[in-house]
Amino acid sequence: MPVYMSKFLSAAVLSRQNCTATSVFLSRWKHAHCLFSTGSNYADLPMKRKKSERKPWVTSISELKRRARQERKEKQMVHEKILRPPENGLLVKELIPVAHEVYAARSELLACVSRVVRRIAVYVCSICSEVHIGYPPHKIQTCNVAGSLTSKEHSWKKGDLEHVLPVVESFHLYDRLGRAVSHNERLHVDRVPAIVELCVQAGFDIPEYPTRRRAFPAYCIAGRIIDFERRFPKIDAPDKDISTFGFWHKQEKSSENFSSNDSHNDDIEETAARGMDAWERLRSGASKLMQKYAVQTCGYCPDVQVGPKGHRVRNCQAYKHQMRDGQHAWQEATVDDLIPPVYVWHVQDLDSDRPLLNDLKMYYGMLPAVVELFAQAGAHVSDDYAGVIREDVTVPRLDEEMFVV
Repeated sequence: MPVYMSKFLSAAVLSRQNCTATSVFLSRWKHAHCLFSTGSNYADLPMKRKKSERKPWVTSISELKRRARQERKEKQMVHEKILRPPENGLLVKELIPVAHEVYAARSELLACVSRVVRRIAVYVCSICSEVHIGYPPHKIQTCNVAGSLTSKEHSWKKGDLEHVLPVVESFHLYDRLGRAVSHNERLHVDRVPAIVELCVQAGFDIPEYPTRRRAFPAYCIAGRIIDFERRFPKIDAPDKDISTFGFWHKQEKSSENFSSNDSHNDDIEETAARGMDAWERLRSGASKLMQKYAVQTCGYCPDVQVGPKGHRVRNCQAYKHQMRDGQHAWQEATVDDLIPPVYVWHVQDLDSDRPLLNDLKMYYGMLPAVVELFAQAGAHVSDDYAGVIREDVTVPRLDEEMFVV
């Protein structure tokens, strides 16, 4: 055999061995964190979205294009399109009790969280705003933003309720079928929590935020909404109790007065159980409402607008906002956009004084901050979080990590 042929065969054999060794290494690395697992409910931990990355579409692009073509054809034909509630301005009667239940669940959830945070420490990073529940705060080096330390460790400070339950606001609409809020009207329209605005549009009445309730439906002719009802009937006429500039004279919301309602309950575990139930009812009820009542979100920033279309305020500072002149890239929202779950690292051993370490982060699970807060207070965690909580994974000690293959 020629010399060059023997060298070629030797190189091929060596390359095959290297590929085999590489594949074995990648396979071991991929499943290293599952070797101590006894279940099959493993799920990937939630990843932070890049600033240049758009939120995933709820409806596919092809379906959106098909709907747009259909709407253009209907506008060219002068005929009436039958609208059903709530597109015609009327309420969906079977969802009115759901709106009341969602509002009550939110009030109870705020009351429970405000009480539990007095017993369990909440920490927030002053640089990247990451949240940790429980003492001591973790040592995982994930602070990778402008101004962070070279070690990527977090700079912790005391957190509060707004870090566990961040509030997403939306412009309050007097008429959900009216025109969108313009840029010049941004200071003249109230901004309320988006979940509250969803409840108001679905049938829950709040005196501070009046809304138009139609007795007769609106019609769609040639793609335009035609309202034969008078613009401002006598029963809906603005009076002295309605402030045009409510943005500057906000009254104290009844939903925020939750501290006195729970003052006689000292059982922290019972409070956590009630809060966990309120969290589940809030999210499930919001999902039911969003199946009928449209909610829009920006594809690049957290802004949300409850209603069939987004507002026109040019305050987007996200990726390529210059190309949109500051306008938002509106798309269909999900429950996580309306009620964002702030994911935190899950602490399995509450009796240990050792913080979570960076070298063992692949063995740790995650939970929404609200769920982790109630879990540390003694509430039961639903099986829906079994994939990310990783309770069936045994966290090894640092001297045992070398034996995990």
